[in-house]
Amino acid sequence: MKYLFILLLVLTSISVNAQNNAFSSGEKLTYVASYNMSSILTDIAQVTMETSDAKTSKATLMRLKCTATTYSKWDTFFKIVDLYESYVNPKNLTPYLYKRDIKEGNYSKFMKYTFDQKTNTIKSIQRKGLKAEENKTFSIKSGTKDIVSSLYNIRLFDYKSMSIGSIKSFIIVFDREEIKGQITYLGKETISTNIGKKECYKLAISSSEKVLQGKNNNLLWLTADENKIIVYGKFKIPVGNGELKIKSAEGLKN
Repeated sequence: MKYLFILLLVLTSISVNAQNNAFSSGEKLTYVASYNMSSILTDIAQVTMETSDAKTSKATLMRLKCTATTYSKWDTFFKIVDLYESYVNPKNLTPYLYKRDIKEGNYSKFMKYTFDQKTNTIKSIQRKGLKAEENKTFSIKSGTKDIVSSLYNIRLFDYKSMSIGSIKSFIIVFDREEIKGQITYLGKETISTNIGKKECYKLAISSSEKVLQGKNNNLLWLTADENKIIVYGKFKIPVGNGELKIKSAEGLKN
């Protein structure tokens, strides 16, 4: 499941100053994650993406929450309970706080980032299993975002103004490292989904890391409307390939 989220994380803010008109608090998107097992594409987990208000003493932020949980029949084989969340400015999705808490089989890890946008630094806390807590402050480039705020940021871009073949570069931070990536706009395509037939923007994703395999093997389809929700994804990674299919969509803004 780590690779599934890495696929998603290599999508980030194409326009740092883009304003959020695509979603608001109360949205919930539910997906089925499938993986190729013994040459058979098998549904193994449910992925949810939810937005909500988070009030602080100084402002009201938006909480972006992503979870992945294996279906119970797979728990004895390899149980996954992953949580990723980011607290951001609701207008432009600038991140202030990021948390990652994953449990995959016998492996567990917790990571917390506190962003300082003025100095372009992150104060991080990391725990792996029963090991002692590790604290580290490190620098990032301006505009770098965490995995969750990056994922939501792709919905802010005006794809109507992009020509087929347009390439946009970006940087995300994951496991205290910045990763370079790019998306290529492949045009529009109409596909059938569990929430109906949708005209979509089709994107190809690639990264500097050897996580995503091949050219145009990692693809996402976003609805070609004001919501721009992800309805379908295909990925090829070092340990195999799979799909992400939308199951339901609630609380859409537009």
